[in-house]
Amino acid sequence: MTATDTQVLLDAVRAFVDDELRPHAEEFDRDEHLPDHLLKRVGELGLWAPFLTGVPMVTVGQIHEEIGRGCSSLRSLLTVHGMASWSVRHWGDDAQRERWLPRLTDGSLLGAFALTGPEGGSDPSVSATTAEREGDGWILNGRKKWITGGQVAGLYLLFARTGDALTAFLVPRDTPGVTVEPLHGILGTRASMLAEVVLDDVRLGDDAVLGPLGWATGTVMTSALDFGRFSVASGSVGIIQACLDATVAYTTNRTTSEGPLFERQLVRQKISDMVTGLRTSRLLCREAGRLKDAEDPAAIMANWIAKYHASTTAAACASAAVQLHGAAGCSPEHPVARLYRDAKVMEIIEGSTELQQITIAEQAYQEVTR
Repeated sequence: MTATDTQVLLDAVRAFVDDELRPHAEEFDRDEHLPDHLLKRVGELGLWAPFLTGVPMVTVGQIHEEIGRGCSSLRSLLTVHGMASWSVRHWGDDAQRERWLPRLTDGSLLGAFALTGPEGGSDPSVSATTAEREGDGWILNGRKKWITGGQVAGLYLLFARTGDALTAFLVPRDTPGVTVEPLHGILGTRASMLAEVVLDDVRLGDDAVLGPLGWATGTVMTSALDFGRFSVASGSVGIIQACLDATVAYTTNRTTSEGPLFERQLVRQKISDMVTGLRTSRLLCREAGRLKDAEDPAAIMANWIAKYHASTTAAACASAAVQLHGAAGCSPEHPVARLYRDAKVMEIIEGSTELQQITIAEQAYQEVTR
C-alpha cells in the first residue's frame, strides 16, 4: 500500500467510528449485541481481515486502535476473526485456504477462536475437549466457554486433545452436534456476543485439521495468540484515547465555585499521565507492528510488552477518567463507565497481566544469563 492508500483507509475508518460506531456504542453495550448492518458495514470497509488483502500490520494496528476508541466489543470481534483468518492463511493447506479465506476476507463468514474451556480456563494442559479418531475422521466432544463472537461466528478455530497433545480443528457452526449457548451479563465488552460452544459427537473429516496433528500448542495456537495480543494492545490504545478525549471535554465544561476543573493542578496531573500513557502505548504498538511486518522474531516479545503496557495503562486511565467525572462517571450517560469496564477485560484476555509479567521477566533473565 502507498502512503496515500493508507491514509485514505484510515480516514474512512475514523469517519466510520465517529459517525456510525461511537454514537451508538452505549446502546450496543446495553443490548449486548452488535446489529447485522454494522457488521456488514465492517465488511464493506474491508476491515475484518485486512492483512489478507495486503494491508501492513502497522496499519492493521492503527485500524484496531480506531475501532477500540469507538467500541471495544467490535474490536474484540475483529481480534478473534483475525486470529482465525491468520491461522488459516499461515497453517492451512491449499484446499483450506481456497475454501475459507475468500469468505473470511469479506466477512460473509465470521471466525471465532475457541480455546478456553469451562473446566480450566485457557490452559491447554487441562482441556477436556477431546477429538477421537474414527475411521478416516474425528469425533469431537466437549465445551468451550467465553468464546468472543461465538453467537455469530460461522467457523470456529477450535482446539481439542488428541491423545496427550493438542490439535487445531476448523469447525463449521452448522456441523451436526454443535450447539451455541449465548452468555450474558459480562463485565465488559458486553456487545461482543460471547457464547459457550457445546460439541456432542461432532464428526469431522481430516480436512478439518489445521496445522500439524498434535502440535497445535507450538504452532497454530501460538501464532494466533500473538496476533490477538497485538490487536488487544492496539485496541487498548484506543480506550486510552477515548478516556483522554472524554475527560478533557468534561473537565473543560465542568465548573465549580473555584472555576473550571481543568485549572486544578491535580486534574492536569492526571491528564498529563493519560497523554504520556497514550504516547508510550502507541509507540510500543507501532514498533510491534513494524517488527511483525518485517517477520522479525523479536515481534513476539514486542507484542507481549505492548499488550502488557497498553492494557494496564488503559485500566489506569479509565479509572482516572471515572474519578474525574465523579458520580457522572458511574452513569451510563457518560462513556467512561463503559470504558472502565472494557479496560478491565483488556488486562485478562489474550494473556492476563500476571502472565505477561512472568513472560517478560523470563525473557529478561534469559538475556542476562546467556
